[in-house]
Parts: sequence; C-alpha cells; structure tokens
Amino acid sequence: MSTAGDDAQDLTRKQRREQARAQRRELEQAQAASAARRTRLIQLGIVGAVVVAAIIGIVIATSGGKSSHVASTPQAKNKVASEVNGLLGGIPQSGSVLGNANAPVTLVFFGDLQCPICRDFSLGVLPGLVQNYVRAGKLRIEYRSLETATREPETFRKQQIAALAGGSQSKMWYYTELFYHQQGEENSEYVNEEFLSKLASEVPGLDIAKWRSDRNNPAFENTLLTDAQTANNQGLSGTPSFLLGKTGSQPKKFEPSSYSEPSSYYAAIERQLKG
Repeated sequence: MSTAGDDAQDLTRKQRREQARAQRRELEQAQAASAARRTRLIQLGIVGAVVVAAIIGIVIATSGGKSSHVASTPQAKNKVASEVNGLLGGIPQSGSVLGNANAPVTLVFFGDLQCPICRDFSLGVLPGLVQNYVRAGKLRIEYRSLETATREPETFRKQQIAALAGGSQSKMWYYTELFYHQQGEENSEYVNEEFLSKLASEVPGLDIAKWRSDRNNPAFENTLLTDAQTANNQGLSGTPSFLLGKTGSQPKKFEPSSYSEPSSYYAAIERQLKG
C-alpha cells in the first residue's frame, strides 16, 4: 500500500524526467538552428564568391579595350613608326584623302581619334584595304571627323585639327595612324599638347613650325562642322561609320559586318568596281 511520501517521491521523479526531456528538446532545437545557420552562411558564402568572381570577370573584360597603347620607349616608338611608314609610304595624300585622286571607288571613313573601335578598323582592316586596293589605284579613302568617343568637345577639336593640319603638308594619314596606334586609355585625359606635339614629331618629314601655325587656320573649324553635318544628313551617329560609292557620285551608307576583319569591305569594293 503506497503512502503519501511514496506518491510525492514518484511525482518528483516524474517531474525530473519531464524536465530532462524538455532540456533535451531545447538542446536538439538549438543544435538544429545552429546547423541551419551554418548552412545558410555556407550558401551565402558560395553566392558571394560567385558574385565577386563575376564582377572581377566583368571588370577584366570591360577594361580590355581601355588599355593604353602609347609608345613610351624609343624601341616602341620606332616599331610604331616603322609600321605606319610601311603602311603609307609611297601612297599619294592630299589633305584628308589617301590614294590616287582618280581611283574609281571612294570610301569615306568617319572617325574620332579617341574611338577604340576606330583603332580596331585602323589596325585590322585598313592595312588590307591599302595593300589590295589603295596601292593598286582602285580605291581612295577620305577621312572625316565625327565626335563620339572624346568626352570634351574642345579636346576633340584640338586633336582633329592637329591631324588636319598635317594634311596641309600631305601628312594627315601619318598623323591619324600614329594616333590610332598609340591611343591612350579611354577617359584618362591623355590627349594634351605634349601628346599632340609628340605625334607630330614622329610624322616623317613634317615641318613642325608650319604644323603649329596651320593649326590656327579657321578653315579647319569649318571642316569639322561640315563633317558633322554630312554625318547627320547621312544618318551616321557612331564611329567608325562609312560611305562607299563610285568616285564623283554620291556615296551611300555602308555597314560592314566587322570593324576588325576586312572581307565585307573587299566584297563591297569589288561590287563597286564591277559596276
């Protein structure tokens, strides 16, 4: 027969068991919560690493076309000068025109000297055009100015007029090609008087004193305005842009399939030559 003391003792044992079970549940819940937190942290860490890697990839990709190509050593300058001389040497120039004035086909090239895609055209397409068509007297190329990549209008004016002034001595294409070959990093404000004068000093046979004087010729200001108006009339808003046609006739807008590979230019010129 149980007594009141036995009942009290059994109740106490039961309470202790329930208390122990409650503590175990609390411990298990705490451990589960801790594991969940660790899992979330690991997942967030993986996502963060992926995001960081993506950002780094984007930065690398977008900065690839913005690097500076300015020749800073005598060896680099000589290499650039040799490439440009090899490209243009012996070809007639008149103002902004490269090639024989009587060539049957004319390609009009609208460019901004700080435009990196114009540089792609200069290095990737122009050499083939010169070798296969300009030297053969089949093609003449006119250079026109169109402000797109240069941030400051005054800088654009100075750099383009610096090139046009070289045209007064039939050296404009030497100047533009030296510029494209040695483009600085985009938006780095590398174009200053020192840079422009350095390029002039690298143009073979250029009279520097005359070049400096010719840069003050107001006719070049009008040339820039005329080029911009022509581009607007033709619906051209980017660089490089092109017009192509029979010499002496109204050229039409030409949209190549690539700015660095010449095959589409060759095909279009051949069509013009065949009439």
